[in-house]
Amino acid sequence: MGSLATIRGLHKAYVMGDETVHALDGVDLVFDRGEYIAILGPSGSGKSTLMHILGFMDTPSKGSILFEGEEVSNLSADRRAWYRSNRVGFVFQSFNLLPRLSVLENVALPLLYREDYTEDAREEAAKIALERVGMSHRLTHRPTQLSGGERQRVAIARAIVARPAIVFADEPTGNLDVKNVDRILDLLGSLLAEGITVVLVTHDLAVAAKAKRVISMRAGKVHEDRRQ
Repeated sequence: MGSLATIRGLHKAYVMGDETVHALDGVDLVFDRGEYIAILGPSGSGKSTLMHILGFMDTPSKGSILFEGEEVSNLSADRRAWYRSNRVGFVFQSFNLLPRLSVLENVALPLLYREDYTEDAREEAAKIALERVGMSHRLTHRPTQLSGGERQRVAIARAIVARPAIVFADEPTGNLDVKNVDRILDLLGSLLAEGITVVLVTHDLAVAAKAKRVISMRAGKVHEDRRQ
């Protein structure tokens, strides 16, 4: 389907007291549209930093990022916010659902500040996303009324409601029981048919095994990049 993101010479350094920590140290990668990728590595390997930069939550110290053909390594805060709202979805280990909102309201939330969506359009898009993940029977429930697997399915619906180009799933099965792990990973994999790139950020080899491509990171560098 063609290239979605091309990363060249990516560095990210943090100054901590008298020490400079190189979270990313010269990363080169190409992500294609519709890929199912796992970024694997221990704590401190740089995988979360890479996700934050590719997800427009942070900027690199140096290097180039082409995203859908646009250089995005040094965007303004407003432009990064636009990309987060329009082109990127996130699924987190802790679900990050707002307990006072209904399932439908949680899923519609990313569209709240989109001027191209009316209130009716936001609700319709949220219903479609919830149907996509098999949760259309829980529209009026609160997150506290759902099981862990159900909450993660709602979180996936929220991540895809704006039709993003890429979805990052950060340890998405860490709080789930065994019976729900495969279901959630298969659900994420099913997004590929829509041309969405799915990136699992994990330290778990069993989770990474579900992906079609595994990028292993160590000490801020790509240690291995293989297809499986």
